[in-house]
Amino acid sequence: MSSHRREKPARSQGHGHGHGHGHGGDLAPVRIGTTARTALLAVLALALVGTLVGLVVWWPPGDAAERSAKAGGPAAQFAAPGVTFPSAEVVKVSPRCAGNGLPDGSGCSSLTVKVAEGEKGAGDTVRVDVPPEVIDSGLGKGDHVELLRTPTPDAAQDASYSYFATERYGTLVWLSVLFVVVVLAVARLRGLLGLVGLAFGGAVVWWWMLPALLDGAPGVGVALVSAAAIMFVVLYTTHGFSLRTSTALAGTLLGIVLTAGIGVLAIGDARLTGISDEGGAILATFGALDFQDLLGCALVIAGLGVLNDVTITQASAVWELRAATPDASRTEVFTSAMRIGRDHIASTIYTIVFAYVGTALILLMLLRVYDRPLLELISTEQLAEEVVRTLVTSIGLVLAVPVTTAVAALIAAPRPAADRAGIAS
Repeated sequence: MSSHRREKPARSQGHGHGHGHGHGGDLAPVRIGTTARTALLAVLALALVGTLVGLVVWWPPGDAAERSAKAGGPAAQFAAPGVTFPSAEVVKVSPRCAGNGLPDGSGCSSLTVKVAEGEKGAGDTVRVDVPPEVIDSGLGKGDHVELLRTPTPDAAQDASYSYFATERYGTLVWLSVLFVVVVLAVARLRGLLGLVGLAFGGAVVWWWMLPALLDGAPGVGVALVSAAAIMFVVLYTTHGFSLRTSTALAGTLLGIVLTAGIGVLAIGDARLTGISDEGGAILATFGALDFQDLLGCALVIAGLGVLNDVTITQASAVWELRAATPDASRTEVFTSAMRIGRDHIASTIYTIVFAYVGTALILLMLLRVYDRPLLELISTEQLAEEVVRTLVTSIGLVLAVPVTTAVAALIAAPRPAADRAGIAS
């Protein structure tokens, strides 16, 4: 009784001759070890069940806006009854204030705006103070901003207005359209599937993960469930249903678990608070949120994209090597694939590090002007958090490469000795 089945490699066309002589024809179909395949599918089935259970158990029961209004504090103003965010057209831009840059009552660093038709308070013309950098951004007459309109308890008094944000929908729309066009033009169907997966991932984060975290669900648990749910859909949607994709998925899930475990240990050992900016301080008013746990969640999600990248690459590398050398041992295939993986690790680590440098550029500049040695600054909450995030994500990424490669080498079995003897004869 044979303990193997055949699965064609990604580049194989037609049935292939099955011997892998290397004459420029089709690659040999990849033989799949039955035992390894069964174990892989069983593990993924358990992971899927756990993911579905987590989605149900931590499904957010309420609305974050209602909870924030009841909690009081700075966050309550954004969810208080009657508060709206009307659009308004800029009528006049006053120059930024001199000296310390703060408004002095003379109208500097302010905008005169008119609330748009169809909005609550339509037609109101008001002056709102803005930070000096808003003036410096190039905002001019005819641009649109979003206001925060807060009604007063006395209906006879006018509502108060304050600046909330500059409307940038036009730029975001044309940039998004360009992104979609470029992806579809270059990647075609695979690009379309990638966009579908991206949309699904965004939906999971916005409509499940964030509400669940605001509801007080454990951050690391929510991160694991969210990441697993996204990867189950994204990988199979983008790369198709196959054992090669399943191998990459298993490697990704193992990498996620490793990242989460190392992250929890590092956050606790470094005594990080998880609150490094004003946004965290505002969220603290929501009530019982564990910010160390939320930082652990952030570590997992931050490394998800690059983790998926290296695991699918390693699974594909093993599949192609096995198809090209069906007689090679599992150790030989693993060793060859790891040579590819090492190159990928080096380039991906650069990607992670410089991506974080880019996002934390202002923070790094601020720390630089303190004129203190780097080793002294590295213990500050803001910089230590970024360092931990970078190192934990990188460690999880590096460990996922040999894990995925080993799983793929076990799944993609060598040609049985009997078949080799038949070919030789």
